[in-house]
Amino acid sequence: MTPVLNKNLPEFEALATGSVKFTPQAFAGRAVVLYFYPKDHTPGCTTEAMQFRDMHPEFLQAGAVVFGVSRDNMASHEKFRQNLELPFQLIADTEEKLCHMFGVVKNKIMYGKKVKGIERSTFLIDASGVLRSEWRGIKVAGHVEEVLKAVKEFSPNA
Repeated sequence: MTPVLNKNLPEFEALATGSVKFTPQAFAGRAVVLYFYPKDHTPGCTTEAMQFRDMHPEFLQAGAVVFGVSRDNMASHEKFRQNLELPFQLIADTEEKLCHMFGVVKNKIMYGKKVKGIERSTFLIDASGVLRSEWRGIKVAGHVEEVLKAVKEFSPNA
C-alpha cells in the first residue's frame, strides 16, 4: 500500500543499522524523517548525509528522528555511517520493499543507458503517524533546511 499525504502510514517493518527495527508505531509520538537516496559513498549522497548529520541536533530538538534509506546492504550502511560519523540510522532496503512502497524507484539514464535507480526523495511523518510532506526528485542544496522547517511546523516540541 502506497503512503498518501495526510493519511496514516501503512504498517511495515524495516531493518536499520544499530540493530534497529523500524516500524511506524515504534516511533509514535515523534516526527519521522525518511530520506531515500541512491547509493552509499557517492558524492551527492555523502553531501546529503553530512547535511542531515550537521543539523541532526536541531531535528532532535524539534522532536524528530531521521532515517536514511537506500538499497545498499547493512555492511555498506555501517561503513558509510562510521566514515561520516552519522548520528542516525540507515535502513537497508535491499529488496526494495520500501522503495516501491514509497514510489521512489525510477528509470534513469546513466551514461546513455536506462537503469533503475532511486529518485532522491524525503518524507515527513508526524508524531501521530500521518504522512505530512513529501519531496521528490530533490536537489541536495538547501533541502535539509527545508525539511527541518517543515518538521518544526508539524512538531509539538518545536
